Amino acid sequence: MASHGFWGLGAPENAGDNTSNQSPTTPRAWCQAAAQKLPGGIGSKLCALLSVAGEGEKPSEPTSAKLDETTVGTCGCNKPCNCLKATEATVGFSDLYSTDLLPALDGDMKTMTFLQEVVDILLAYITESFDRETKVIDFHYPNELLQRNNWELQDDPETLDDILISCRATLKYAIKTAHPRYFNQLSTGLDMVGLAADWLTSTANTNMFTYEVAPVFVLLEYVTLKKMREIIGWEDGRGDGIFSPGGAISNMYAMLLARFKMFPEVKEKGMSSVPRLAAFTSEHSHFSIKKGAAALGIGTESVICIKADESGKMIPADLERKILEAKQKGFVPFFVSATAGTTVYGAFDPLIAISDICKKYQVWFHVDGAWGGSLIMSRTHRWKLDGVERANSVTWNPHKMMAVPLQCSALLVREEGLMQNCNQMHACYLFQQDKHYDLSYDTGDKALQCGRHVDIFKLWLMWRAKGTIGFEAQIDKCLELSEYLYNKIKDREGYEMVFNGKPQHTNVCFWYLPPGVRYLEDKEEKKKRLHKVAPVIKARMMEYGTTMVSYQPQGDKVNFFRMVISNPAATFEDIDFLIEEIERLGQDL
Repeated sequence: MASHGFWGLGAPENAGDNTSNQSPTTPRAWCQAAAQKLPGGIGSKLCALLSVAGEGEKPSEPTSAKLDETTVGTCGCNKPCNCLKATEATVGFSDLYSTDLLPALDGDMKTMTFLQEVVDILLAYITESFDRETKVIDFHYPNELLQRNNWELQDDPETLDDILISCRATLKYAIKTAHPRYFNQLSTGLDMVGLAADWLTSTANTNMFTYEVAPVFVLLEYVTLKKMREIIGWEDGRGDGIFSPGGAISNMYAMLLARFKMFPEVKEKGMSSVPRLAAFTSEHSHFSIKKGAAALGIGTESVICIKADESGKMIPADLERKILEAKQKGFVPFFVSATAGTTVYGAFDPLIAISDICKKYQVWFHVDGAWGGSLIMSRTHRWKLDGVERANSVTWNPHKMMAVPLQCSALLVREEGLMQNCNQMHACYLFQQDKHYDLSYDTGDKALQCGRHVDIFKLWLMWRAKGTIGFEAQIDKCLELSEYLYNKIKDREGYEMVFNGKPQHTNVCFWYLPPGVRYLEDKEEKKKRLHKVAPVIKARMMEYGTTMVSYQPQGDKVNFFRMVISNPAATFEDIDFLIEEIERLGQDL
């Protein structure tokens, strides 16, 4: 069943058109309340916008027609004033430039009016993103999109009117990642509290390297990282950690620390001072493990891939065998990365067995939980990470299953002080030792970066708003939706699962076999044609703009759909729609 716009989510079906006796829960009454409470006319504009979007809802007659002429063009004060609502009617942007905004003299009202217009654009986009009747994407090919708008940079400044046009155009062609039918990436959805936090941090516009310039944010990072370490299972939340620009960087940090722990001299003397190292990871692991080895000078050939079973889990016996082989060849095993939630299959490696092997051969044990680490927040699903408390380091990306706005990735480290010793450079112009507060809160010297974005506030504020229980419910719902999809297609005609058994995470991997492929007897021809099915259906999805879901090959398996669910807005209805859309778009193949 299709959605009926914003009001279809909460308005009673028998509300009718009679608005004379409105309860506080009816749409128009809600709008009127918002208009009174929200500053700068935001409520009024949002009310008008949503009323048009509502099912059969018509904006009421403008009240200005009933007002005395003295009130027209003012905020309703019945006298001349300088409030924002009155200014909006008089300020035009076609003759204004960025130099007219703050810190320009008398630029405060112009700035407020301009930003109000930007907020209106954002609010309209947000509302549209959650409406199932809108497209996920207004797709155009690159050359066409380049030609439709003038994206080139000029020597002369453009007016603020042109700037607002650019803002609208950018969002017009943007992918609506908050749309309930966007399933393309591991990070989807848009949380309103997280969005508010992002706006706040951009307004504060500070840097995370010292307490003196980011006192509250530094403390919130300290508190949140400690809480995350407690949830992992490290005693009293002890250890260290940092928020980095993504899971790939967090994994590289872990490899960097493992190398420094075993060979601290590498920091000053470089790779020539250490023997040939070997790192180990599953053949289904994320490409960032090899990328980190390349960046650190260890080399991709020194990353040894361990076999995975049919469901994508690392095989511990093969790990131990390959560690012994590496030692016999003169390599020094220093790092094992187990994956909690592989990118394609969503598999969870057997962490307890892997940790036993790492302990036996004195190798750093890292858990890449970028995708699946958040399941530790769920009492129903945290068993899949049993053994994570034994890890030396853990990557955990709240911007995935916890739906924190991008980017938000944490590296958590068991040993306190190791990050500081590994990365500090004692820059005296930034990390002075005679400051008047506790220098342990100057966290910048333990990071590879100097400038570091404030990623913590989004997670912290959402955690305050939802509580741990709220995150748990959100995660459990996504797992429930994936199980619903699996149960619906596992025995459905035209579908074939990529591997047997219920998915461990929200990844549901399957082939859709159109009628033209379904009954082919020639296996090679069938495989060849099936390889082309998912790309064609995906292209049609994007051209129609109805939904987006990822596909890829894996090993000797031809292209299949990898459906992942991390969007809190998704429902069972959206899963049904996806199945119907795949069949509609692929029926002629």
